[in-house]
Amino acid sequence: MKESIYDTKLLHPELSYQIIGACFAVYKEIGPGHKEEYYQRALAAWFKQKGIRFREQVYERLEFSGERIGSYRLDFLVEEKIVVEIKALERFRFENYRQVKTYLSQTGIDLGLLIRFSDDGVRFQRILRPFDP
Repeated sequence: MKESIYDTKLLHPELSYQIIGACFAVYKEIGPGHKEEYYQRALAAWFKQKGIRFREQVYERLEFSGERIGSYRLDFLVEEKIVVEIKALERFRFENYRQVKTYLSQTGIDLGLLIRFSDDGVRFQRILRPFDP
């Protein structure tokens, strides 16, 4: 049977589950109200403890005609498969989604997780790389 674009298969479901579980474990241990950098450090420590390969503060160059015109810093690139961007905000903003989509387009990675740590807990959004025909 031919696969449809409407199939509900998730990209990297097990790894996504581990990352999201890590965020809940971090939040449970250190709680709400911290700076983004503290959640990031705690998440990095969790990844190390669990043996999950990751790169932190990944530098990506933006070039035009071979000339560097800017750069981006991804919070995490996990197992070279998922971009993870974390925020310490009360709600997601449009620019947070746009930021992750830009990272995905720039890196060629298909899946991003936008994670929010706030007073009301951990929230997350799965974001797919925009289709480029």
